[in-house]
Amino acid sequence: MHYMPFIQTHYSSMKINRPSSAVRGLLALVVCCQLVSAASSKPNIIWIFSDDHSFQTIGAYGGRYQKLNPTPHIDRIANEGMRFDRCYVTNSICAPSRAVLLTGKHSHLNGKRTNHDTFDQDQMNFAKILQTKGYETAMIGKIHLKGKMQGFDYWDVLPGQGKYNNPDFISEKGTTAHTGYVTDVITDKSLTWLKSQHNKDKPFMLMIHHKAPHRHWAPAKRHMNKYEDITIPEPPNLFDDYQGRGSPARTQDMSIEKSMHLLGDLKVNKKGSKNLQYAKRNAYYQKHKPTGKDLVRWKYQLYLKDYLRCIWAVDEGVGRILDYLKESGLEEDTIVMYCSDQGFYMGEHGWFDKRFMYEESFRTPLLVRWPGKIKPGSVNTDMVQNIDFAETFLDLAGVDPPEDMQGESIVPLMKGKTPADWRKSIYYHYYAYPGFWHSVKRHEGVSEKRFKLIRFYGKDVIDGEEWEFYDLQKDPSEMKSEYLNPEYEGEIRRLKKEMQRLRTYYQVPDDA
Repeated sequence: MHYMPFIQTHYSSMKINRPSSAVRGLLALVVCCQLVSAASSKPNIIWIFSDDHSFQTIGAYGGRYQKLNPTPHIDRIANEGMRFDRCYVTNSICAPSRAVLLTGKHSHLNGKRTNHDTFDQDQMNFAKILQTKGYETAMIGKIHLKGKMQGFDYWDVLPGQGKYNNPDFISEKGTTAHTGYVTDVITDKSLTWLKSQHNKDKPFMLMIHHKAPHRHWAPAKRHMNKYEDITIPEPPNLFDDYQGRGSPARTQDMSIEKSMHLLGDLKVNKKGSKNLQYAKRNAYYQKHKPTGKDLVRWKYQLYLKDYLRCIWAVDEGVGRILDYLKESGLEEDTIVMYCSDQGFYMGEHGWFDKRFMYEESFRTPLLVRWPGKIKPGSVNTDMVQNIDFAETFLDLAGVDPPEDMQGESIVPLMKGKTPADWRKSIYYHYYAYPGFWHSVKRHEGVSEKRFKLIRFYGKDVIDGEEWEFYDLQKDPSEMKSEYLNPEYEGEIRRLKKEMQRLRTYYQVPDDA
C-alpha cells in the first residue's frame, strides 16, 4: 500500500500528538481511495459456460432462430459488450474442451484427448495462479473432469454429466442431493456464493458451468409449452447426401435419422408419462408412424424445440446474474463472459452432436461485457481459440502466464486493438475414435478465415488417410470438398505447410 508514507509525513508536518477529527476523516478518505484503486485494478471475472450451446441459437448471432428469441439475456452481454464471430475450439468434445480451458494447452499436452482419458488435476491451471495473486476462485456446475478440483477456494460440481432433474453435487463435503432443475440449482448456488460466501475484500473469479443444453434434452417444466404451435425453420442441408465429402461424413453415427433415439432423446413411447408434451408425442407417433423424410422432419422439430427450451433456463439464469451485479453495485467492476465448450449441429448435414472440424461444431459462441473497456455492441472477427481463455483470465488479473501455456490473451481484442502479429490460422485435432459414440474418425486440420484443410487418418479411413479442403467464402456450408480441384492446388500445398508449422509450434507428436 502507498498510503502509509503519506500518513507519516502528514503527522510530522502537523507537529501534534494526535490528529484532529477533520484530519482523521481526511486520512480515512485517502486510505479508502487507495484501497478502492487497488481493488479496481483487478476486476472481478464471471465466466458462464454452457454445454453444447451452438452459436446458431444465440439471438445476437442472427440466423434462422433469431425470431424465436431464445436468448434475450445472453444477448445483453453482446449488446453491452463484444461478440466474437470467429471463436473456435481445439478439440470439439466436452471433457477435453474443459481441460483446455483450465490449462491453456492443447489436448496432447494436458493429457485429456478424449472423454475417457484421465485428467491430471495436479498439473498447473490458471485458477491456481490466480489464487496466489489475491483472487478468490469458485467453480459451480459441470466440469466433467474426475478428481478433487484444485485451484478453487470453493467448488460444487456435478458428477460426470450430471442430471437435469434433482441433481447430485460433489464438493469438499462430499456428495449431496438437491431438489429442482439443474440450471436453476446452479444459478442459485452461484448467487448464494456471490451474496454471502465469498470474501468481499478480494477480487473474484466465478465459473458458472451449466449442464444444458447437453443431450438428452430435458427442459424445465415451465418451458415445455414454448414453441408448441411453431414450426422451427429447417436448415437447407437437413437431407445432405454427403456426396461432396469423403467417407468420414458418410460413415458417422450422429444423424437425426438413424442415431437420434425416439425414447431416450425425444421421450417418445414413454408409456404413462405425466408430461403432456411427451404424451402428445407418443399419441402422434402411434397414430401416424412417420417414416423416411417425414420421420426426420418430425424428429427435427422435437429435437430443436427441446433444445431451445433448455436454453431458456440458461438464459434466465444469465439474466439473474446480470441483474444481481447491477443491484449490488458490482456491475462496473465485473467482466462477464459467456461461452460454450464447443458448437453443435442444429440439423445441418442432417446431424446433431459435434466432433467434426466443420464450422457448426468447430466454432463456439463467445460474448464479453467489460464496462468502460469494451465498446458496447462491438464485433470482433479475429481468430481466437479456447487455448486463449486461461491466458486471458491471467491477463485480466495483471498476471504473466506460464511459458508453457499455448494461447494468447484476447484482452487487446476486447479493447478493439488487434496486435499486428495476431494469428491468421488455427490448429484442430479430434482423437475420440474408435469410441463409444458417433463414429467420427480421427482428424486434424488447419483453418484460416477463408480456407480450411482437414486430414482424416487411421486404419478405418480409406487408404489410411483422406484429405478435404474447403473454400469457406464460396462454400460456407462445407458441402463440397475441393481437395482434388486443381484450381486450389497452390492453396492446399500452402496449408499443408502451415499445418506442419502449427504441429511443430504446438509440439504435436508425430504419432498423435
